[in-house]
Amino acid sequence: MRILAILPPFIPLNQVEEQSRQVFQDFHLRTDADFDSDRAEVLIVTTFTRVDRSLLSRMPELRFIQVASTGYDNVDLESVRERGGIMLCNIPVANKESVAEHVIAMALAHLKDLVFLNSEMHAGRWPMLTSSRDLMGKTFGIVGMGAIGRRLAERLIAFEVRILYYDVIRLPEEEEERLGVTYVGLDDLLRESDIVSLHVPLTDKTRGGLLDERRLRMMKDGAILINTSRGGEVVDEGALVRVAREKGLRLGLDVFSVEPIVPGSGLTELENAILSPHIAGVTVESQMRFLQETVANVLRYVQGA
Repeated sequence: MRILAILPPFIPLNQVEEQSRQVFQDFHLRTDADFDSDRAEVLIVTTFTRVDRSLLSRMPELRFIQVASTGYDNVDLESVRERGGIMLCNIPVANKESVAEHVIAMALAHLKDLVFLNSEMHAGRWPMLTSSRDLMGKTFGIVGMGAIGRRLAERLIAFEVRILYYDVIRLPEEEEERLGVTYVGLDDLLRESDIVSLHVPLTDKTRGGLLDERRLRMMKDGAILINTSRGGEVVDEGALVRVAREKGLRLGLDVFSVEPIVPGSGLTELENAILSPHIAGVTVESQMRFLQETVANVLRYVQGA
């Protein structure tokens, strides 16, 4: 069975190819989709490769798509359904470590005033005062307690913070005790938290702005809002810009309504916003975890085909 993997070049490709060929005899690896035709039955991609009607038309024997990522927004689901007979799989938890660390890094960067201090030092100045604060003792609100939210809570235990969480499904009492978290309603979480981190999927309940202007205004003045889940679908970006300016909110944003981010959207003009290009879950280590689980998924498909 022919297997084609299209992977970004920053991954250790030689290692991937060597390990994959030990499992699959007919394994082929490339870093782009610039080919006229390929008769692979299995396609492995990351979110950096767009799986659209054009790509599907050039793979007439395709039966299985494995996205080595939690999300699969890069896949044109309508085209896959129209084609028919194609199974689509993702990897739901391999990036939970990376995203949790990214969230904590953004929170600490704001609390320790690192962006300001770094710019001052590079400008040749030696600032004597800072608004730096400790993470210890703060109230950290987690919206969405799936795999990433739970891993974030586990990592935060060492920082001695008070952890609030909201989810449409409450955790069992023993899990709340293990994580040291307290369940509250979303509005109460926003009012009480010094830092709020979003980890929600895109559903009918979150689509269209889980955090609209009314809810954003519930947050404390100067609070930190971190979003590594979804962009404009979960947060009203226009309202976010307005409220951030008025209430001095500090932002850590990894996802946006339009990606790449549109210049002039207002977000890039906010001095208190740390922005990253939808890369919170992308590390060398996470990509290797994704690929290891991908190989396991593909192997199950091959053995059952």
